[in-house]
Amino acid sequence: MNSIRIIGHAFRFVVIMAMQVLFMHSLVLFDTGFCFIYLAFLLFLPIQMPPVLLLLLAFVTGFSLDIFYDTGGIHAAATVLLAYLRPYILLLLTPRDGYDQNDSVNLHMMGWRWFLVYSFILIFLHHLTFFFLELAGIKLIGFTLLKIIVSTLFTGIVMIIIQLLFFARRRSSR
Repeated sequence: MNSIRIIGHAFRFVVIMAMQVLFMHSLVLFDTGFCFIYLAFLLFLPIQMPPVLLLLLAFVTGFSLDIFYDTGGIHAAATVLLAYLRPYILLLLTPRDGYDQNDSVNLHMMGWRWFLVYSFILIFLHHLTFFFLELAGIKLIGFTLLKIIVSTLFTGIVMIIIQLLFFARRRSSR
């Protein structure tokens, strides 16, 4: 990974975290749907990212939010699980020709079906972990499952909008 890409990912991290802390924290749909846009940083990283680096970035991302939201490690635990499962989901969704060395997760490059399956599986697993850790048990399981489903849809739709607005439409020749 060259230094320009590293700077780009660092800039993306700062922008996404600022959006999450400043705007998305108060954006809630009917006290049920929450938008965790910070997951976009982890989901949109290059496919060939080394697993240890991915886990470290996930921990830093989740821990940063835990500091701002005072959630006691719940974000860190859920994001580390997401980072741990990401390579397995990518392996499960590998195209027939495989991935290119420099591929990043991109709706325009990978296609709608691939992107929707990839993102919604990982977002759902993150939200499942997050909301059940927040609940600290299985009481109110019906409302918690509703929060998981609505929040997964809300976060997924916002990520699709981000992909459509800010990501390149065609493969770059770098």
